[in-house]
Amino acid sequence: MSAKPILTHPRVATTIVAAVLSAFIAIGLLSAVAGLFQRDGTPLAQIVIAERACANYAFVSERETC
Repeated sequence: MSAKPILTHPRVATTIVAAVLSAFIAIGLLSAVAGLFQRDGTPLAQIVIAERACANYAFVSERETC
């Protein structure tokens, strides 16, 4: 009997399929999150305009009402 354990090597095709599948899942998740931000979020231009218009107020509560 041999004291060394024998490990099988994974097939190259299995590794490639797993990598491609994980890349598709990652791209899908990122595009879904980006789509949610674009659909529900406030455009950056409106945020910048609001910050410049309300920059004269010292208190946060005044800026929020502005």
